[in-house]
Amino acid sequence: MIAKARLITSLRIWLVIYPSITLFLFLFGPSLAKLPLYVRTFILTSSLVPWMIFIALPVLDYLIRQFSKKTI
Repeated sequence: MIAKARLITSLRIWLVIYPSITLFLFLFGPSLAKLPLYVRTFILTSSLVPWMIFIALPVLDYLIRQFSKKTI
């Protein structure tokens, strides 16, 4: 049961982080390319971690709950 919960959690996180990183790099990648790697990594993580924790994952959880209610 624990392995299933961890798998679901990792899938939820991947569903948020993959498109978020892709969009971030699409929008800001060319501008950030001039910066050193450690600065780019700091900017990427300092903006995307709060986005994931406070906005994207709660919205995803809400959408999953709404979808689950309709299918039951």
